Amino acid sequence: MAPCRGVPALRTCLLAVTVLLTAPAVLAEAPTREQIDALGQRNLRALEGAVSTLAATGDPLARQVLEALGDGRLFRDGDRRVSIRSEPGGSLRDPLDGAVVDEAGTRVVRVSNRIRRALAAALAELSLGDPDPAARARAASQFVDAPDSALLAALERALEREVIEDVRAELLLAIASTRLGDEGVDAGARLKAIETLEAAGDARVRSRLLAADLEPDSALDTRRVAAVSRIDESLARWALVQNLWYGLSMGSVLLLAALGLAITFGVMRVINMAHGEMVMLGAYTAYVTQTLFRDHLPNLFDASLLMALPLAFAVSGVVGVVIERTVIRRLYGRPLETLLATWGISLILQQLVRSIFGASNRPVESVEWMSGAFQLGQLAITYNRLWILLFALAVVGAVALVLQRTSLGLQIRAVTQNRAMAEEVGIRTDRVDMVTFGLGSGIAGVAGVALSQIENVSPNLGQTYIIDSFMVIVFGGVGNLLGTLTGAMTLGVANKFVEPAFGAVAAKVLILAFIVVFIQFRPQGLFPQRGRAAD
Repeated sequence: MAPCRGVPALRTCLLAVTVLLTAPAVLAEAPTREQIDALGQRNLRALEGAVSTLAATGDPLARQVLEALGDGRLFRDGDRRVSIRSEPGGSLRDPLDGAVVDEAGTRVVRVSNRIRRALAAALAELSLGDPDPAARARAASQFVDAPDSALLAALERALEREVIEDVRAELLLAIASTRLGDEGVDAGARLKAIETLEAAGDARVRSRLLAADLEPDSALDTRRVAAVSRIDESLARWALVQNLWYGLSMGSVLLLAALGLAITFGVMRVINMAHGEMVMLGAYTAYVTQTLFRDHLPNLFDASLLMALPLAFAVSGVVGVVIERTVIRRLYGRPLETLLATWGISLILQQLVRSIFGASNRPVESVEWMSGAFQLGQLAITYNRLWILLFALAVVGAVALVLQRTSLGLQIRAVTQNRAMAEEVGIRTDRVDMVTFGLGSGIAGVAGVALSQIENVSPNLGQTYIIDSFMVIVFGGVGNLLGTLTGAMTLGVANKFVEPAFGAVAAKVLILAFIVVFIQFRPQGLFPQRGRAAD
């Protein structure tokens, strides 16, 4: 091999080393006609050798032929020429060139239990030598759940060849699982297998440890019991972390749903029962946007959700302004009538959506960058929930920035703290009310886009969150962003910890009862509002 001299040659050598290190565990070579036709012989010993020889090629065609042999889809003619039936009722075809074969004089190649064991080992070897590391990891994972002592040698050979750490970890677990159940393995190796499985610490290896047939009260059984106990303790800790994550995830959803209501309720003292319908309009905006992208801009489909955000803000915001200008402005200072009026508006908006889109749920697909999940130890985190949590925090930050750093925010805070004084210094409170209601409604629309990724988009979507939104505001403190954030996260986490013990409905009742008791002692919530309006 020529030395690596110069930058281009050095790059070539590095590329060659990378290819060698990440190469599949079995270097594939195309099976020959003789190797395939060797499966057509009647001698079982020779057939067993032919199976091993064909598997050693590592070629996908070898797997296809061997699977056909195991499934009874492999045929031979009088000259021991082999052909395959790919599907029931289909034609026989030559495995090399795919040409149709005359079925006259052909017979199914029969296999014995001995050949089936050889086939299982051969197919395992092929699976563990797949060019795709993910496929090799999946193959090894199957042997963790269903170990076979006959495949132990194949797993050990695969481990010697493997260079990808994630695949090696699965192979080590598969080998440990196989050795644990093999009485022919010495006690020291089986003890080490228990330690290897214990180190993994997940529910899968726990089941494997419990399923192992060990002599009761033996040293191995005692070690197995201790390992299961430690795994249970670890899983219990991870379960708490998982519930905490679920609670934060639910809290982020409540935060998005309640944030817009917190602004309008804090400034205008309007009990807006139509707030949930602003969320619903945002979700339907996401559906319409996604449909347009799918039909007209399929290559940009992953950007549909980002485009839906400003559109949903605009749609819900405009509808909110119209509601404020036509109905709510005439009812300020009359909270009961405002509640009844906005409840009627919510029914009108629901029926309007039913008339346009129908009563059935509308599908909103998760875009690629919000699909899937990843593991953090034993903690499973889905990307859509993670993005929604980050998005909710970003929206809170943006609203806080508007309220603290802009003239509009200064006017909103002034009206919130003392409406009469704000009017005296020249602030147009009616304009602030209109803009605030539009802002709160727009934020609700943005929340609807996020919720469309985890909830069914239907006319009743908003009703699911309206009561929870009011609970968050009352608990956290009216008109306080920090209170809304704290209240949403606290109620979300509390719900996920109470729900497993009492059930979903009972958990809701208990949390509602807690809030009723809480406001008896702190009627202004966790973070009371400041200013004369707070009185």
